Amino acid sequence: MFARNEGALDRTLRVVAGLAILSLAFIGPKTALGYLGIVPLLTGLVGYCPLYSLIGINSCPAKR
Repeated sequence: MFARNEGALDRTLRVVAGLAILSLAFIGPKTALGYLGIVPLLTGLVGYCPLYSLIGINSCPAKR
């Protein structure tokens, strides 16, 4: 599949941010924009960010 390009800290921050943004769809202002939290949540869980690949960023310490 895809090689991971996110490190552990990056993945943790993405999951936390994704859950926080996603909670806006259910708690608080209850706007549909809260569903954008799915993007960082999924990229954090999978460990792969397509945008990082396009830009050439790799925060994963594992060797390729």
